[in-house]
Amino acid sequence: MPPDRPLEPSNRMRYLKASSTTFDYISQPAANSPPPMRSGLILVLLLAAVPARHAAAQDPDPVDVLIVTAHPDDEAMFAATVYAITHHLGGHVDLALVTDGSGGFSYAGLAEPLYGLDLDNEAVARHHLPAIRKQELMAGGRIIGLRNYFFLDQLDHAFTTNVDTVLQHVWDVDFVRERLVTLLQRYPYDYVLVHLPIDEGFHGHHKAATILALEAVQTFPPAQRPVVLGGLVGSSEDAGAMEMAYEGLPGYPITAVDPATPVAVFDRRGPLSEDGRLDYRIIVNWLIAEHKSQGTMQLFMMRPEADLERFWFFALNDPARRVEVERLFERLADARP
Repeated sequence: MPPDRPLEPSNRMRYLKASSTTFDYISQPAANSPPPMRSGLILVLLLAAVPARHAAAQDPDPVDVLIVTAHPDDEAMFAATVYAITHHLGGHVDLALVTDGSGGFSYAGLAEPLYGLDLDNEAVARHHLPAIRKQELMAGGRIIGLRNYFFLDQLDHAFTTNVDTVLQHVWDVDFVRERLVTLLQRYPYDYVLVHLPIDEGFHGHHKAATILALEAVQTFPPAQRPVVLGGLVGSSEDAGAMEMAYEGLPGYPITAVDPATPVAVFDRRGPLSEDGRLDYRIIVNWLIAEHKSQGTMQLFMMRPEADLERFWFFALNDPARRVEVERLFERLADARP
């Protein structure tokens, strides 16, 4: 239930009403943001929304990043990279979440004792999961250092590999695209991280979120666009992991990459202690553990072969900025606590 009276925004917590059904959690507004509006919000979300605290040395020119994903827990694809950006380079990372997460009930039953709800029941789950999964997202975001959250609350209707269905019949794509454009105008992002939209077997929501992010970026003149990178985990034991060629999603030329192979990689086995016994895989496990309603994502991301975070360079980017990307990941690889 909402609080008895509207919450007063503090200097650390600011809330911006996006519509009657969604809100944004803003811990650090952009310089040109309008004053925050009063809004009654679900208390469970507020408890999870404590900003991350870390002792990152402030970079003289910190990196600003926007993640665009379909579901709460999709940020696990870039978890180690994001942690290094926020904790070791003093960068800022925000997340735009496209769906409401209401469809993630198929394997939520294990979390029923934690939440006291019949999460195997679709009606119950669809009512409660949006709030639960936002709570889980922000708890995990605190670990990797996420700053602002933008919730677009499109229907998480079902698993499908058909991106056309999602874009044409499920989501309000004009609303999503316009919201993303507004965020890109309001915040000076250097990079946008999305899932690489693999054709075979890949969730249509992931593909759709990436396509809409690319379309939003493409509305800007080339010189004003943030660099968009498509992420996909890989295995250090696979000799061809960095040679995997991606040709783009059929029917969506905006998803083309250049070159076809990854331009950057972040190794989750990178040390976080002098003796090397601590590494970024621990951070990824911490993050995944917060998504207690989503068992299958935990199994996927915790596989031994998922120790590389690979990134492809989309063709709509300014080719000259590829060197900038390579230098960023060199800095990340060299950074230490």
